[in-house]
Amino acid sequence: MPHFLLPNFIVLNWPMVLQVVALGFIGGLISGFIGSGGAFFLTPGLMNLGIPGVVTVGSNVAHKFGTALIGSKKHAEMGNVDKKLGIFVILTSFVGIRFAIWISMLVKGNSEADHNLSLGDAASNLYISAVFVLILSFVASYMLWDVLRSGKEGESGGPSTKLANFLAKLHLPPLISFPVADVKISLWILILVGLILGYLEGTLGVSGVVGMPAMIYIFGVPTAVATGTELYIATLMGAFTAVNYAYQGLVDIRLTLLLYLGSLLGVFIGAYGTKVVKEVMIRIVTGTVILLCVLSRGVAIPMYFRQLGWIALDPEWDVYLNQVSKGLLYLAGLSGALLILYIVIKAYRQRRRIRTTLIEAKEVPERA
Repeated sequence: MPHFLLPNFIVLNWPMVLQVVALGFIGGLISGFIGSGGAFFLTPGLMNLGIPGVVTVGSNVAHKFGTALIGSKKHAEMGNVDKKLGIFVILTSFVGIRFAIWISMLVKGNSEADHNLSLGDAASNLYISAVFVLILSFVASYMLWDVLRSGKEGESGGPSTKLANFLAKLHLPPLISFPVADVKISLWILILVGLILGYLEGTLGVSGVVGMPAMIYIFGVPTAVATGTELYIATLMGAFTAVNYAYQGLVDIRLTLLLYLGSLLGVFIGAYGTKVVKEVMIRIVTGTVILLCVLSRGVAIPMYFRQLGWIALDPEWDVYLNQVSKGLLYLAGLSGALLILYIVIKAYRQRRRIRTTLIEAKEVPERA
């Protein structure tokens, strides 16, 4: 029976509170920098703190909804949102979200009400981790391969348009025109992408890191419009997913608010970095951080196998596996965050030097 908006009784002590806020800051920093949700970092990060996977996803999508809303509004003001394209993807994604949540609840089963680790939580964590590793390893590998390919072929570093051009030549009717994105897309491809994004949103709380590449590589949408439209999609998709998880009692509002506490500052700093760095660097950072997050989740999988009784492993190894998983995740987050901060600080100092030079140059003729 659903437990609408009931608390999940996760014990939050001060060390955990500080870690959740830190995760929010790093996730927001990455999110603002790559122009997509940082859920691929936040979902495994919260799971490493011992929070059940389904509660992690539910609380994360509730948090992502707010940050996507702010970003979407900014991009809409710049004309970077194709609402018509967004509506088509969103309507299809709702079916994928409902299917994903049904599967997640089926895998979880009737675990204990206080969400202490049970067979249901172990199975759910394994399922979420396996999907995470399978999908995001492919996305990150393709992204990095495309960067290397463009470098070898002497291109400017922009994303490949080969797949989008190939799909456009198929002319699968009906074709729908999207004026802001300046593309024509088959309805069947739109439905397929929407279903996949909805499934990933409902399963992992992760859609933007797949939705962005899909719009660029599959639809052929310009990067700026892809970013704005993806944030527009993430707003409504995140709201729908959050309500569905809340209806199952799987949104811990305390976690959501703590993530906001860190992410709002991080998003502001990260967004500044996008103005002063080449697009190819953004894709390199994104792909590398995602691969490290994938490796982090992969290390934790044997722990869930042991908890389900599928392999013979000393329970003491759970601590070591979780520590290694957490270490890899923080390596991914901190290395990405430090690089972004370095870029932002360097750009800010350069702007100040240029401004000072211009002021001094202006003052010299006045004195003469």
